[in-house]
This record gives sequence, C-alpha cells and structure tokens, in this order.
Amino acid sequence: MTEPSRPTIHINPLDGWAGSAPSDAAVEAAARAALATGPAEGAELSIAFVSAESIRALNRDYHGADGVTDVLAFGLGADPWLGDVYVCPEVADASAREMGLDPAEEILRLVIHGVLHLLGHDHPDGEARYGSPMFRLQERLLAEVRGRA
Repeated sequence: MTEPSRPTIHINPLDGWAGSAPSDAAVEAAARAALATGPAEGAELSIAFVSAESIRALNRDYHGADGVTDVLAFGLGADPWLGDVYVCPEVADASAREMGLDPAEEILRLVIHGVLHLLGHDHPDGEARYGSPMFRLQERLLAEVRGRA
C-alpha cells in the first residue's frame, strides 16, 4: 500500500514588512492543520504575503471590489495545485490591534481561513459569519496550532 503524499506548501514572504509576523514554520503548521480537514493528498498550495496595494488590485481585478481586504483565496482546480492564498499583514495587523488580538495570531487565522475556502468551506456575510460552522472550525484549528507552539 502506498503512503499518501503530503501536500507541498510554498510560502512567499512580504519583503519589507516590519510588523509582527508568525514564523514560516507556524504558517506552515496553520496551513497543514486546515489541509488535514479535507481532501488534499499530494496537493500544492501557495501562501503569499502581499501589500495592501497588491491585495486591493487582486480584489478589484478578480472580485470587482475596489478595496483592501485581509485574505483572498483562489482555487486553481488544476491537479496538483489546490490554489493560492494571499494574506495582507498590514490589514491583519490593523484589524488585530483594533480587536485587541495578537497580530501574528491573526495572520495564522487568515491562513487557515483561506485554506478552508480552498477546500470548499464557506460562511455567510455579515455578523452571522462568526457563528458559522466554518468559523467554528477555523477557531478550533487555530487553538490546536497555538497549543503546539
């Protein structure tokens, strides 16, 4: 019997980001925790940390929304590529500070969130999103990752 192949994760750091950021090992652990919830054997995943300007352009060009956001996920549907997750540390940092959270932890939360979207999870818009099954799973996975740190 052949052992299933682990997903490959490519992490692209944001050059010049001076804010609080998790280690690449923590980012990979967060991504792997989310990947373990779905069919991801042998998949490849790219996680890129981008500037506010870059994520705004991606949001505008691919979603028609001209504004910054914290995370975007694009499923590629091409075997073995699962997709790309783009995280904006600048937006994550501002949101975390506004809510009294650790900015590095918020970035891990967004990595998990993006990967869960690639695996087919979704949530409603607005305040209802925070009680959705996807958000509950996201927070459980984040707690597991934090517990291993």
